[in-house]
Amino acid sequence: MSKIIIGRYLPGTSFMYKVDPRAKMLVTFYFILMIFLANNWQSYLVITVFGLMTVVATGLKPKVFWDGVKPMIWLIIFTSLLQTFFMAGGKIYWHWWVFAISSEGLINGLYVFIRFTLIIVVSTVMTVTTKPLEIADAMEWIMAPLKLFKVNVGMISLVISIALRFVPTLFDQTMKIMNAQRSRGADFNDGNLVQRAKSVVPMLVPLFIDSLEVALDLSTAMESRGYKGSEGRSRYRVLKWSKADLVPLAYCVILTALMVIVRIH
Repeated sequence: MSKIIIGRYLPGTSFMYKVDPRAKMLVTFYFILMIFLANNWQSYLVITVFGLMTVVATGLKPKVFWDGVKPMIWLIIFTSLLQTFFMAGGKIYWHWWVFAISSEGLINGLYVFIRFTLIIVVSTVMTVTTKPLEIADAMEWIMAPLKLFKVNVGMISLVISIALRFVPTLFDQTMKIMNAQRSRGADFNDGNLVQRAKSVVPMLVPLFIDSLEVALDLSTAMESRGYKGSEGRSRYRVLKWSKADLVPLAYCVILTALMVIVRIH
């Protein structure tokens, strides 16, 4: 099995599981917005503390969220290094051609690393504590105003939730294919970057076929259950607001107030 966590639902009984999925999704979007509004070390400290609070509220082990970040860690590091080497400002520590290491570059590289890590972490919190059907229902509720413009909101939310659920499935299939080819003598670690890329090509055909089979099985299952879209469809589980949803509201209010204070400061 792959270590991809984002897109998987992990059963639990902590407070985060009791919060309405609509509230969790709105808070996730709002938190990501607050991340991009951070502009100094105080604001990044505040946003990091609040991000860790959401992790603690899940009651899950920190390793779960590390598994969510780990597949993207090299991309995050690469993006942070680009910010570090190509942004000059403040005191220059090293310079060669178009590359430079400066105090401003180092600070902004660190900010980029924190920003992308927090986005992945809060997205993981959303997906591991919310069932795929609840995510689809929450997205349909959020996008409900688009129905005024004749947009098929139900279908869009269903497609997005299925795509999100397919992420770990595709990685699982990739790992199975890689292990099967390794048992036949294939090596994905030897050679330079071009040779490694070529060794991945034979995986694409079986992966594509497996993806089609999963998609066909899903479509057959939906047709056999009489699914014809969300219009006129009743729901077994109806989303209802509760007192627990006041906590995310307070969370957003306090986060906003602190961010305004530290940004002004």
